[in-house]
Amino acid sequence: MSPSPTPDIDPRLDPARGGFDTPGEDFQVTAGVACLRRTPEGDGRLETQALHGDTIRIYGERDGFGWGRMASDGYVGWVDMDALSFPVLPVTHRVSALRTYVFTDPDLKSAPRFLLSMNARVVGGRREGRFVECARAGWVVADHLGPLTPDEDPASVAERFLHAPYQWGGKESLGLDCSGLVQMAWAAAGQWAPRDSDMQRASLGTPLDISAGLPPLQRNDLVFWKGHVGLMLDAQRLIHANAHHMATAIEPLDHAIARIQAESGPVLAVRRPEPFRTAR
Repeated sequence: MSPSPTPDIDPRLDPARGGFDTPGEDFQVTAGVACLRRTPEGDGRLETQALHGDTIRIYGERDGFGWGRMASDGYVGWVDMDALSFPVLPVTHRVSALRTYVFTDPDLKSAPRFLLSMNARVVGGRREGRFVECARAGWVVADHLGPLTPDEDPASVAERFLHAPYQWGGKESLGLDCSGLVQMAWAAAGQWAPRDSDMQRASLGTPLDISAGLPPLQRNDLVFWKGHVGLMLDAQRLIHANAHHMATAIEPLDHAIARIQAESGPVLAVRRPEPFRTAR
């Protein structure tokens, strides 16, 4: 008998919703990025993305797609099995550049295989000249790789995504959404963040009292609306991936508040994260 979705578990995080009665098996993303979709179809609605090196537990398959759950944030969805490999290998490095090519050979003139975005993780091997050989991928420029435990300033990371296209469910440099931007900025600071803005509003940092209006804000504060989140660069400027600009953009907070108020309501919360080691 197939299990039923658990009523008290968020459906976005409930692997039982897929209808498979198995303990599942862990696979690793070996494509540049893997899309988790609402349905087992290539054009199914994008729910979120898994980056190269991420682990996904697969509970069952249908039409070449696996029903899986992300190890990093618990999100569930259908993923193309061609984007995954087995078994899971221990990763050694994180992509620290905004994006980088994986090359066929340790030669910048060789054919690129695919792109890796920031926070993708690789299984590094031997080094040849400027390149590191990465298992199940190819050769990556060594200067574009960093340690698995970074401590970057989230606001500085978010600025590196400036002008990246807006993509619902995305979290790579070629397209991402508001909460994907926050999740990637937090990851580059060596901090965990949940996937969606309502989850982030419930768990990241400490809530500030906004009952009498917004208090003075500072770098890395998070401002939340219904279904949206942005990150403060300073007391006045907000950076956010948004559908109005269809890109990651910087704008005065008061401008964003006025526009979003008319579209979807007022600011719901402001949360201040714990101090980051490199925050400034």
